[in-house]
Amino acid sequence: MALNFHQLHTFYTVAERGSFSAAAQVLHMTQPAVTMQIQGLEEYFGTKLLHRSTKKIELSEAGQTLLPYARKAIELMRETDLSMSRYTHMLEGRLLLGASLTIGEYVLPRLLGPFSKQYPHISIMMKVMNTTQILEYIENHQLNFGLIEAPIHHPDMVIEPVMEDELKLIVSAQHPLAAFDQVDLEEVITYPFVLREKGSGTRQVMEEQFIAKKLDPNTIHTVMELGSTGAVKSAVEEGFGITMLSPSSVKHEIALGLLKMINIRDASFKRQFFSIHLKSTLLPISAVTFLEFMKQQKLVV
Repeated sequence: MALNFHQLHTFYTVAERGSFSAAAQVLHMTQPAVTMQIQGLEEYFGTKLLHRSTKKIELSEAGQTLLPYARKAIELMRETDLSMSRYTHMLEGRLLLGASLTIGEYVLPRLLGPFSKQYPHISIMMKVMNTTQILEYIENHQLNFGLIEAPIHHPDMVIEPVMEDELKLIVSAQHPLAAFDQVDLEEVITYPFVLREKGSGTRQVMEEQFIAKKLDPNTIHTVMELGSTGAVKSAVEEGFGITMLSPSSVKHEIALGLLKMINIRDASFKRQFFSIHLKSTLLPISAVTFLEFMKQQKLVV
């Protein structure tokens, strides 16, 4: 009997999850199938790798020795898929991904066309939802991966930057600031703001930069908090206030002359978009290829 990667992956998942049932759920296997894989690995090495009890799973000394090698094997497989993704142009498959609002509504639609031309046999099913929902769907294996606008800390997730974005000051074409291409932050904060709701990735980036500039975000005159970028744009267009948004989300309105994008001279509102997926799950090579494609793109207005 030869050692195989599937057995190592199963062992690693059981060790990480702490139970056969949890590992079975993650791996989409039955619990007896997980047990069979572990038994096969123990037969191959001729030693017990796990001590089973009714309450928990504990690694034997041999299991503790094997665990870092299993982890390295999984990392090497991920690196292999990453390296080979640049050569694979006849991929087939169906990707299920979740994207937060700005990415899903304004960034990805421009990338899906070029990606589909390059990889016509990969179909993409995308759900636009908030970060909490994306995490829940990934944990329940309803999505392969997610794309979010702000970093999170989750013990079961791999989180990687895939694309850089930068928020810009957005005003209506009739606003007094529209006469300028650059303004100072001290002047910007004297005007009323229309903002996304608290907790949104866009607002988080803006508030973090304000804090870095020794400004209390709570002192900003916020006249409206709205739950979508579209609603924020409409309110700004009507002159209710100014806002900070990704240039990707206002390209159409700027082209029509309805909104004006302005640089803030003494502040930078750069941010990363991130991909997230379960540590215990190996992404299909089609997903790896899609994420690599994203990393090669630049956002322009």
